[in-house]
Amino acid sequence: MKIILTQEVSGLGAPGDIVEVKDGYGRNYLLPQGFAIAWTKGAEKQVSLIKRARAAREIRDLGHANEVKDQLEGLKVSLKARAGDGGRLFGSVTPAEIVDAVRAAGGPSLDRRRLELPGHIKSTGAYPVRIKLHPEVTASFNLNVVAA
Repeated sequence: MKIILTQEVSGLGAPGDIVEVKDGYGRNYLLPQGFAIAWTKGAEKQVSLIKRARAAREIRDLGHANEVKDQLEGLKVSLKARAGDGGRLFGSVTPAEIVDAVRAAGGPSLDRRRLELPGHIKSTGAYPVRIKLHPEVTASFNLNVVAA
């Protein structure tokens, strides 16, 4: 089955890529979740719009990705969240909250979809967070979740 990705799917491709996948994977997962659209000649014209939007928020080049990596790795990121007794959070920490915390700590503006979390963050403490800035550059920083 030929599809056009509308969001980044790890191990498969980036938005705007035309990929060939197994019928069941495309029909039962990628299409219903909104990660892809079925390939047609008309839909292929939308690929240019998706790629143009991706280029606007993409890290410009390898040098820029390394600059952002250096900036992130020297950053102390702290996030306040409501917690109960024992440090258990009411809910969990979302990637959007992490991106806002990085920006509040003086870091660069990041794309929340590129964050790689160590599972669900549901309690206070320090957590390693990785972000894929460029196909060749991955940065990591520590996120400190504290009770509000």
